[in-house]
Amino acid sequence: MAFFSIPTFASAKRDLPAGLVVFLVALPLCLGIALASGAPAFSGIIAGVIGGLVISFFSGSELSVSGPAAGLAVIVATAIGKFGTFETFLMAVMLSGILQMLISFLRAGSLGNYIPHGVIKGMLAAIGITIIMKQIPHALGYDKGFTDEEQAFAGADWVHIFTDPFHAVQAFHPGAVTIALCSLAILVLWELKAIKRQKWTGIVPAALICVILGIALNAVFGSVAPSIQLLGSNDHLVNLPVADSLMGFFGQFTMPDFSAVTNPLVWQTALTITAIGSVETLLSIEASDKMDPEKRISNSDRELLAQGIGNTISGFIGGLPITSVIVRSSANIYAGGRTRLSSMVHGLLLLLSVLLIPALLNMIPLACLAAILLVVGYKLSSIKLIRTTYHEGWSQFLPFIVTTVVVVATDILAGVAAGLLVSIFFVMKSNHHAAFSMVNDGNSFLLRFNKDISFVNKTALKRHLRSVPAESSLIIDGAKAQYIDHDIYETLHDYELSATFRNISIELHHVHGKERPWRNKG
Repeated sequence: MAFFSIPTFASAKRDLPAGLVVFLVALPLCLGIALASGAPAFSGIIAGVIGGLVISFFSGSELSVSGPAAGLAVIVATAIGKFGTFETFLMAVMLSGILQMLISFLRAGSLGNYIPHGVIKGMLAAIGITIIMKQIPHALGYDKGFTDEEQAFAGADWVHIFTDPFHAVQAFHPGAVTIALCSLAILVLWELKAIKRQKWTGIVPAALICVILGIALNAVFGSVAPSIQLLGSNDHLVNLPVADSLMGFFGQFTMPDFSAVTNPLVWQTALTITAIGSVETLLSIEASDKMDPEKRISNSDRELLAQGIGNTISGFIGGLPITSVIVRSSANIYAGGRTRLSSMVHGLLLLLSVLLIPALLNMIPLACLAAILLVVGYKLSSIKLIRTTYHEGWSQFLPFIVTTVVVVATDILAGVAAGLLVSIFFVMKSNHHAAFSMVNDGNSFLLRFNKDISFVNKTALKRHLRSVPAESSLIIDGAKAQYIDHDIYETLHDYELSATFRNISIELHHVHGKERPWRNKG
């Protein structure tokens, strides 16, 4: 397995413009996801830069774009609140990167395929709902001291912002609400088919228009209605550090608290980031491969190695956890990107923006970033998604809804575990009903094994065997089973002993030797 790829310039005329488009899409998302995570805005930019300049170099995909992901925002916000310091959380990010590299070396990249889609969609829907709940206060202008109040709007308590008049009056800021509503209008407008058909919408992302409009509206407020202008001193604007020199810029990076490596909660968080981030990455590169005009197949183990390297570096210098993200990857493909060079260009532009124009970025209102995240949250948990999953049947919908509810009510690991249990129940139920078929002609019975038979089918087998009346003949045909579990042989052996007392004759066809002989013939 090659560990890295040197970018080629054969498709530079396509990759350079695509990199610019991805940068324009990624910039507001990097800032917005940092906001949703309760982390410094600079940490989102760091993650985006590493996703572009480092992960792209090692990636197993030519078109995947990596950076901070909305799917991890809830985990990050919860962990930072739990640890009390950002530096402790960075240790968890570093460890998650090391774990991802270990998974890659063990060639375990296919493990993500064993998580049912219903559970994954439920997890993402719950994350979307939580993002919406956490961004409503920002959209209303409730930014003052928000980090300390983050938990006040988690879970069911977020409803108080609508039901409690005191909170509503306190939260409502006319300038923020105006900017948020205008941004939402643009984002909704960009989703209309008539607008999507316009070629220029693929070059000018809606999120960028929201940011430009937010800055412009806030400047207008400052001229005509200063009382509703959003000010950085009131925590209403992006707050990136502004360096006065190159050394000052490097001084902005934050290193992890290495003493936290012995904290069990840090390891628990690292495992959660590893699991969720790896699954999201694998899903993203699978989707990217489907959209790839050249139909290339990405190497999932190499991609996890790249993500592990990126997360280790990101945690070491103060960045958020990174995954491959489908929004930026699809923007890359639709903009004409053909190789990893486009992702590297986007990472370089992110680095230059925070180096050269941090003061301009600090003019971005949090309200317009909140609007962008509200739409991201809705896309993860849309009515259409719920309706589609419902029509796929209870075996998909019940794990989906259980995962969603439990994640929102507790945490992601508990929700995924609950969803997996429900999915396993449906698998066992399906095996229970489909494993056997039995027909009879009078007192002559034929029991067929329709598939491989394991211990989970033992109850159904016993039920069929009990239904055979005394004074009958029974043929058991295992031709369709390639494997028969030891427990099944034991059950058949026990049944043979009891059948002699009921005068039932038994013939076995194609049953022996598929695990071991079910009785000692010597």
